[in-house]
Amino acid sequence: MAGEHAARTTEPENRQERSSRPVDLDHLARYTLGERALEREVLELFCTQSVLYLEQLRAAMSDRDWKHAAHSLKGTARAVGAWRAAQAAERAEGLQGDVLTQYRTARIDEIEVSLREAEAYITAVLKDR
Repeated sequence: MAGEHAARTTEPENRQERSSRPVDLDHLARYTLGERALEREVLELFCTQSVLYLEQLRAAMSDRDWKHAAHSLKGTARAVGAWRAAQAAERAEGLQGDVLTQYRTARIDEIEVSLREAEAYITAVLKDR
């Protein structure tokens, strides 16, 4: 989980800076030491993994399963600098019991919107590279 720690420690403190783009490419470049091929690979992996984690959230039958999927999604989003997706996953991660039952659909929808936005941005970025 060293990558998750590195992502967490370089996350922008400024809320406006976080929300300016769906994926913080400057963060990603620092994370990958500026290696374009590695950036591409990490972005593609994020797109693949985020779909799997979203499906795990939808299928979660216990608080533990929910928390694990949300935590994994938060980490992968932070790794690429997808701050809105990471924040949405973090909000979901804290839900359990009756609160989870009440807000589950809203949290999944919020995560899905942020992931679609990030994936569309990534697709455009990769097309230009």
